[in-house]
Amino acid sequence: MSRLTPNDLLKKVRKIEIKTKALSHQIFAGEYHSAFKGRGMAFSEVREYQYGDDVRNMDWNVTARMNAPYVKVFEEERELTVVLLVDISRSGLFGTEGKTKRDQIAEIAAVLSFSAILNNDKVGALLFSDKVEKFIPPKKGRSHLLHIIREILDHEPESTGTDIGEALRFLTGAVKKKCTAFILSDMLDVDGNGTPRYEDALKVAVNRHDISVIRVHDPRERTIPDVGLVHVKDSETGEGAWINTSSRKVRNAYSAWFGTVSASAAKLFNRYQVDSVDIATDEDYVRGLMNLFHRR
Repeated sequence: MSRLTPNDLLKKVRKIEIKTKALSHQIFAGEYHSAFKGRGMAFSEVREYQYGDDVRNMDWNVTARMNAPYVKVFEEERELTVVLLVDISRSGLFGTEGKTKRDQIAEIAAVLSFSAILNNDKVGALLFSDKVEKFIPPKKGRSHLLHIIREILDHEPESTGTDIGEALRFLTGAVKKKCTAFILSDMLDVDGNGTPRYEDALKVAVNRHDISVIRVHDPRERTIPDVGLVHVKDSETGEGAWINTSSRKVRNAYSAWFGTVSASAAKLFNRYQVDSVDIATDEDYVRGLMNLFHRR
């Protein structure tokens, strides 16, 4: 991956900021707030018991002191901590529709970040390949978010592979307080049978944090076009092979494999009640994010 010049990077970040900040103000801020507000409860005050109050909220110390029944009052925690788990492995550099998967991920991450800012939330980022490449602790503020966007666009990973489980394990260990976490990835981290390799880590993480998955793919990844004999190369392992794309058997086998990968991931997310959405690089991500928010 050739690094952007500082000037080109600044222009790209600024372009993303203008587009996604406007979307956050006009569309997403209210939807984000409705979807993620009140994921926890914080103590607010005590007041005298009223008919219908939950006796489990009785404050017995105050009740004894005042010689009258009092209950604790809780309110929704309005301020959240948001962590973006961003896949920066080499497969993210693929794109056939004017933008790469990594470009699409950067825009979606920016929308989520600006929506969080409008909700007065902290935002952090965990950039990963087959290891955690960089962890940016959650903070508030525009300059902090622009730093996150710059890193997503320009950080050169030391490794080329993908290990979603490693990212989830790091999140579980590094962020002790419950957070709202978004995994932004193509989720192509599977074994030879197309089964996700990150189930164990996900199972632990969902008990600690509120996790959603935004799976970004390129439409060309779903099927192989009929273009004759071609040499293909795995961008993560570097392994290459010649395949005959004119063979219907080859094309059908690949489509079936991709379908198995997608179905296995969907089944896994349902099992652990993880909200997810698929967004292609040639799609407007507004609809996908709105669907994700509404399902919550």
